[in-house]
Amino acid sequence: MTDPITRLVNAFRKLPGVGERTATRLAFFVLNEPEEISRELADALVEVKEKVGLCEKCCNLTDEALCAICRDSRRNQSVICVVERTQDLRAIERTGDYRGLYHVLHGLISPLDGIGPDDIYIRQLVTRLQSDDAEVEEVIVATSPSVDGEATALYLQRLLGPMAIRVSRIASGVPIGGDLEYTDRVTLARAIEQRREM
Repeated sequence: MTDPITRLVNAFRKLPGVGERTATRLAFFVLNEPEEISRELADALVEVKEKVGLCEKCCNLTDEALCAICRDSRRNQSVICVVERTQDLRAIERTGDYRGLYHVLHGLISPLDGIGPDDIYIRQLVTRLQSDDAEVEEVIVATSPSVDGEATALYLQRLLGPMAIRVSRIASGVPIGGDLEYTDRVTLARAIEQRREM
């Protein structure tokens, strides 16, 4: 049977970007801190797994039926920014320059990995755009400029083109092969501001 410290180290190693040394450091940090820190961490982990789900409208992660962005009537209802992940949505929100709505795909089309349009949340976007109360005039495709991001953008352009909705792509201020999550605020704000028609 594995001892508790080794078990904790192994648990931390399952986190992305955490190797043996970092996992060990984290384990001993938890061990040496007051018990309430450990309980707070454990409670937060359990709570996020139990309470967080998808927004019924945009597929963002939320602990309510609709996320805070979809509930905000001050947002521009005529523009939807399509992103790969919630982390990308949060990165764009940090710029403070975009005031429209979002749609989170939770992945990209990747034929090499066997991921097609039905494996991500594209159908929900189309349903949303076709609903009676939709007043959307533009969809901004804000996927990363990777091979899969470009494939997804092209697919969305072809799919949404016949709907008489303007489809634009974020400008190339984001480095090729980069992730939106790690792009600095100024570059990301410029990319949104200088988006182009697809």
